[in-house]
Amino acid sequence: MTKKELRILYKEKRAAISSKDRLKFDDLMLIQLQQFYFGNAQTLLTYWQMEHEPNMHLYTNYLEYSIYNLQTAYPVADFKNETMKAILVDDTTTFETNNYGITEPQQGAELLPTEIDIVFVPLLIYDKQGYRVGYGKGFYDKFLNQCKENVITIGFNYFEPVEKINDTNEFDIPLNYCITPQKIYEF
Repeated sequence: MTKKELRILYKEKRAAISSKDRLKFDDLMLIQLQQFYFGNAQTLLTYWQMEHEPNMHLYTNYLEYSIYNLQTAYPVADFKNETMKAILVDDTTTFETNNYGITEPQQGAELLPTEIDIVFVPLLIYDKQGYRVGYGKGFYDKFLNQCKENVITIGFNYFEPVEKINDTNEFDIPLNYCITPQKIYEF
């Protein structure tokens, strides 16, 4: 299937998951995340989940608790240039939801892509090679292309991978891992 077809299908599938099951799946994915050892990681780029997405606050809070002095950043999108930057946050940061439904920090210093150790990457579905279907603008692929070679990229998804996304291209950056309620996929 193509990205467009998969995007439509998995938005529907994700919306059909009950709140009760979503809570259970989120907890199971947290248990999977606890299997990781992040070594000397000091920086995380995460994101504020949108409706029906996995509970990113749960995973972000876990890493902030388990990695001493972890610096956490959230993306701020520039829709005119279809780019994004990572903005460091702390307990005083205010967030606002933009016109596209994305909740972003309103202030903070920029964290350069080459300074990021771990990136939690949003996705609707992914394939067995680690390629993902996002929301269609390529913000993350462009950003990940600027990150250091050994950056750890992790997706969280309620579903098992599809066999293959038919229309991946040379600009698509595969994930290193995708965490599901059942298991961790490594690519």
